[in-house]
Amino acid sequence: MHMRFRLFPLFLLLLGALSAQAQQQSSIWYFGQEAGLDFRQGAPTPLLDGKLSTYEGSSVATTSRGQLLFYTNGVTVWNRQHEPMLNGKNLMGSKSSSQSALIVPDPGSGNVFYIFTTGAEGSSNGMRYSVVDMTAEGGLGDVKRSNMLLISPVAEKLAAVRHRNGRDIWVVGHRWNSNAFVSYLVTPDGVITKPNLSNVGAMHAGPGRNAIGCMKFSPDGRKLAVAIWREANRVQVFDFDNATGKVSNPKSYGPFEEAYGVEFSPDGSKVYATSNGNGGGNAQVWQVDLASGTKTAVGNSANRKIGSLQLGPDGRIYVAREDNPFLGVIENPNAMGKASKYTDDGIKLGGRRGKLGLPNFMQIYFQKP
Repeated sequence: MHMRFRLFPLFLLLLGALSAQAQQQSSIWYFGQEAGLDFRQGAPTPLLDGKLSTYEGSSVATTSRGQLLFYTNGVTVWNRQHEPMLNGKNLMGSKSSSQSALIVPDPGSGNVFYIFTTGAEGSSNGMRYSVVDMTAEGGLGDVKRSNMLLISPVAEKLAAVRHRNGRDIWVVGHRWNSNAFVSYLVTPDGVITKPNLSNVGAMHAGPGRNAIGCMKFSPDGRKLAVAIWREANRVQVFDFDNATGKVSNPKSYGPFEEAYGVEFSPDGSKVYATSNGNGGGNAQVWQVDLASGTKTAVGNSANRKIGSLQLGPDGRIYVAREDNPFLGVIENPNAMGKASKYTDDGIKLGGRRGKLGLPNFMQIYFQKP
């Protein structure tokens, strides 16, 4: 017992170090119209070197210390010198897919990454993955294999979480014209292409535009939230079993007219959502307290449309504003109701403009010990 007690503070220190290291892997953002942010010094500063242009989804890969490796809008992959990577064109995501791309590291290699992509509006492009080898081209990378089909069609949703074994990764999407979540396991042997299906919650169906909307894991990986756009106009929150990849126990919140972005507070107690009203013009940021089910409008945006929500390494949640030189910011997302403090002109993008998307990251990069 005495020995365990003595080891415990060391274990905490190690966890803290791992957490701090992981946090750096979400510290560089590229999104919108060549916009970017750098969180490596704490408070974010604008990045003006990005070449990425996208209306919606993007994803960024860095080293554990936050050094840029590559980034993508799901169509083109740019290397750290901001040039298209070898074979890094014509990926089958879309500039107008809510979560067009999500980069996941190979659990068995520090040099291999997978780029998962989703097509727009339930198109036949579906959910695919491409393989990046960072040992190629003198460390600038090469997309060795591209556009391997997993399932088609899908909604514009992509999220990833660590398996309970601490090594493998679940990548989750959602079938289109279906109520099925699809969970794919990524192991050191590659992507297992037979998904675990969970038929649960609302149908994601209707006209193709209804495929719009984001999906996020809670920081502890135990909950999964989805924004379902028209005509459902709601957010659903589920339990997730990171041993089996199963999604269960749906809870619905709304109505949120044209729900788009979704994100959990750092402590996992609250879910935030963006809604725009029918056709835009009533852009609001909502908070749902998961313990009570209380729903509160915590902010209005001067924008006609707002989009993705993304937790930052600084513990604040950032809000995409269409064609705007600022992002909105939820300053204290763990706080109840208006105390969460939404600022519409939260951070200036150095003259660049955001669109509807913010970069999509693996959930583990925001996990606290």
